[in-house]
Amino acid sequence: MASETQILTVSELTKEIRRTLEETFEQISVIGEISNFKSHISGHWYFSLKDADAVINCTMWKGFNQYVFFTPQDGMKIIVNGKLTVYPPRGSYQLDIRSMKPAGLGELQEAFEKLKKKLEAEGFFDEKFKKPIPTFPQKIGVVTAIDGAAFRDLISVAKRRFPLVEIVIAPARVQGSGSAESVVNGIKLLNEYPEIDVIIVARGGGSIEDLWAFNEEIVARAIFKSRVPIISGVGHEVDFTIADYVAHLRAPTPSVAMEIATPDIFEIENFINDFVLKTSTNIEEIIETRIHDVTTINKSYGFRLPMDMFNRKTQQFDMSIGRVLQSIEKISMIYDKKISLLTKSLDAYDVQRSLKRGFVLVKQNSKFVTRASDFKKEKKAQLKFYDGEITTQ
Repeated sequence: MASETQILTVSELTKEIRRTLEETFEQISVIGEISNFKSHISGHWYFSLKDADAVINCTMWKGFNQYVFFTPQDGMKIIVNGKLTVYPPRGSYQLDIRSMKPAGLGELQEAFEKLKKKLEAEGFFDEKFKKPIPTFPQKIGVVTAIDGAAFRDLISVAKRRFPLVEIVIAPARVQGSGSAESVVNGIKLLNEYPEIDVIIVARGGGSIEDLWAFNEEIVARAIFKSRVPIISGVGHEVDFTIADYVAHLRAPTPSVAMEIATPDIFEIENFINDFVLKTSTNIEEIIETRIHDVTTINKSYGFRLPMDMFNRKTQQFDMSIGRVLQSIEKISMIYDKKISLLTKSLDAYDVQRSLKRGFVLVKQNSKFVTRASDFKKEKKAQLKFYDGEITTQ
């Protein structure tokens, strides 16, 4: 009698396959090209790894992907380390990735050029968006690692050049996983801080992997959106990052960034001293010129005999007053004669004086009778004498 064949459920079969795969491929390294990369809201990464002939699904949990220093992009060739496992709900095998790195520097350089072209097409590098750097800042914000040499250099330069300035630090991770997000948070924090005049984003030198946080798109967009002008001081003079292209001004090193941001107090002192010296000299020259002008005027004819001029003008004034008085007196005499003549004329025509001499005024019907032919004998008449009036019958 034949033995009965063992019958397995789908779940049991999947578990056996998963155990076999995980035991056989517990630690493997795979090279391939990223496709369909997705960063889930949970923080986990899901993507496919492919080459010319095959594709395999991949997962990288948040606890592991936070140590990846770059943001994976479709088309990027990478090397991953992890184990092969099975996803039971679909019965498909996948790579459970524990670490990831670019397959070579060429991959990072290609990602750099790709992002650079994208941002350039969007106008991120246009000069019209570059904000001017203030000449005399009162507060300078700094985004960098406070335990790094770049931070010490920045503080040293600020104390030497312009000790009056206030430095506001936004500590940030500048290398490794999460560094790009940390730099972005520092920029946003300083933009919310009151009265920050300029921000320096800085980091010391290093490899392209060390500086990669400053080649991330989120950092570029944070710099572009900053209301405060930003100076980038990342790496050495030969190092160029995306942040350098987007920043409002690029400095070759962190120290030079602080030198650009701060005026030199010794130059200011020399300027003030030169200004005071030149001003004093100019004032002395002006005073000497004015003294010469006053001396020249004082020696002129008008100031040699001032009392003579005064007396002459006084005499001219007195003579003018005399002429005016003579004119007034002459006019007064003329008008006195005219008044006397008018007075005599008025006296000659005075009615009371005529009546006093014996003349009589005859009036009929309220009118004076001046001719005998106008007198009406049959009517009453009023006779006005000097000493009274009589009415005839």
